[in-house]
Amino acid sequence: MTALDLHKEHNTCSAQAQELAVRVKDSGVEYLYYQVVTLSGRIIAKVVPAKHLLRNLEKGIQFHRTAIVDLQTTREGVLLGGGAQAAEFTAMPDMDTFNVLPWDTSVGAFFCRLYEPEHIPEIGGQVLATDARSLLIDTHKAFLDETGLQLKTGCEPEMSWLGDKLEVHVRPGASPAYHMGNLELMRPIYKKVMEYATAMGLDMIEGDYEDPGQLELNWMFDRCDLTADRLMTYRMICRQVASEFGVRASFMPKPTTGSMGNGCHHNFSLWRGDHNVLAETGRRDLHLTDIGKHALGGILAHAPGSMIMMASTVNSYKRYWDAGLFAPNCVNWGMDNKTCTVRLSANGRLEYKIPDASVNPYLSHTLLLVAMQDGLRNHTDPGAPDNSDSIPAKPDRSRVLPKTLGDAIHCFDQDEVIRSALPNEMASLYRDLKADEWARFCAVVTDWEKKMYMEYLP
Repeated sequence: MTALDLHKEHNTCSAQAQELAVRVKDSGVEYLYYQVVTLSGRIIAKVVPAKHLLRNLEKGIQFHRTAIVDLQTTREGVLLGGGAQAAEFTAMPDMDTFNVLPWDTSVGAFFCRLYEPEHIPEIGGQVLATDARSLLIDTHKAFLDETGLQLKTGCEPEMSWLGDKLEVHVRPGASPAYHMGNLELMRPIYKKVMEYATAMGLDMIEGDYEDPGQLELNWMFDRCDLTADRLMTYRMICRQVASEFGVRASFMPKPTTGSMGNGCHHNFSLWRGDHNVLAETGRRDLHLTDIGKHALGGILAHAPGSMIMMASTVNSYKRYWDAGLFAPNCVNWGMDNKTCTVRLSANGRLEYKIPDASVNPYLSHTLLLVAMQDGLRNHTDPGAPDNSDSIPAKPDRSRVLPKTLGDAIHCFDQDEVIRSALPNEMASLYRDLKADEWARFCAVVTDWEKKMYMEYLP
């Protein structure tokens, strides 16, 4: 049986299917979104009347193959991902991801796993090589099988809320972070986001105001694939709330020059059963276990090669140019040191600070797993912790992180471990997508260039 056959069998032969049909009917859902996550981290979907649920659980939904890269064409007009004549792929709903949209309870939604259509010789029914969500699920299973360890994560999705009524006054040299008045300004927004998020299964735990218009709301950590699904759901919720309040919700990594960037720090720990084996807790000093050290060593060793996915846009790299704004510029780690690329927190987790708000969480978590696995296999030493109080102004050249998307593409090409962690088709397609994005940016004349050079001479 193919992977698609197994998914169909699960969706049609288990009691869960009938239970789901009853739940959909009882909840009053009339329409269903079948959601697919693209390589760029966007959600695309088709909507189907709910009366066809059982048929779609068996047959799935068909999408054009190039939708996996948002039907993006290159500067030369080439449609990435196979061209106009490429075969469609089959999206099969994961039943346990069903949710009802709290802002319109007549609509429900699933996340889907993607497969080659059955009619294609030799590869029909296989997992689609460019499906990032399936890749994370399968990579995590392989990691668990080899190490006996499960990756649990929590994300910190900073984002910007933009609108005339959301502007705040900031005293020169001061920060608006944590200010109660600013948090109160956002009260209608954070209440509605938390209300919707709770209804959709996110266990919201805390939030704060950080920079002008910047809000961070967090939910409880969990298995890495569940965290990735929840981040995608959270983004959808924020877009809906922004629409309701007539403002804009942006996950742009660096929306304003001189401001804090929008990060999406990944806090992670490794679990064997109910025990976190990453760090030793209950001590007066912070202390990584050998497992923790080797996993961290792998992450640091492959940080430059991972940047193409951790910081996936041209704009992402603006975060790393402003020293002192808590975005790392070199490969280092520290004991509860917020200036470092990775810090060991007092509660026994590591915080990886490179990922930004635009990250595709399925790809970022996949690369975390692969880097840690490589570190565990090779007993990679992370080196001594950095105890400095500031981000290095001129870090050692051997530890410098890529400073542009173009540099990140080069580092990706040089890192065989990271590149080989992806199916060949995904690695090539993602690289082509990012190379085209970089080429488009390099060809654009910006406002900065006009101000610098338009009337500079004679």
